[in-house]
Amino acid sequence: MEQFLVDALKEYGYIILFIWSVMEGELGLVMAGTMSHTGDMHLPLAIFVAGLGGFTGDQIYFWIGRYNKRLLTRYLKEHRRKFALAHLLLQKHGWPVIFIQRYLYGLRTIIPMSIGLTRYSAKKFALINFISAQIWAAITIVLAYIYGEEILQIIEWAKHHWYVALPLAGVFLGGVLYTFHRIEQRVLQRRARRNRQPVSS
Repeated sequence: MEQFLVDALKEYGYIILFIWSVMEGELGLVMAGTMSHTGDMHLPLAIFVAGLGGFTGDQIYFWIGRYNKRLLTRYLKEHRRKFALAHLLLQKHGWPVIFIQRYLYGLRTIIPMSIGLTRYSAKKFALINFISAQIWAAITIVLAYIYGEEILQIIEWAKHHWYVALPLAGVFLGGVLYTFHRIEQRVLQRRARRNRQPVSS
């Protein structure tokens, strides 16, 4: 089974990387950087394909927000706190949010949809989104390329010590989720306090 996965990645690596990047997965980019380190992928092409996938994913979410508002009604109700946070970030920071949204866990699909809901220029969003996606891909893949040997050693260790690796991964992921949840709460609480303050005459 393991050899089958390795062979599939070598043969269909760029297709898998594109699909993975559409779904905004850094794990796919780390895979691409590591395979570029071993010579199984071409580094510049891997960066371009991953960036194109990230660009495509965000464009899909943007157009969902722009032309499928009815389909978003239920999603908006379920994630209204995240949409409120995304709207707040857009108001405060403007277009740079398109760059940083790829690094904001839990908001990576919300922010493009939120921008689509506004009158923001589709051409301007596409241009900034494309540049942002290529930078995101380049940073992640190049780092994985540089530290490819260390990553391979960690993968080999995790394969033989999965009973330790799985709980550690769970703790790490839980810590990330908790941290972003706390940041989200603080930002929304500060906004609520400002809205409650009386306007001075």
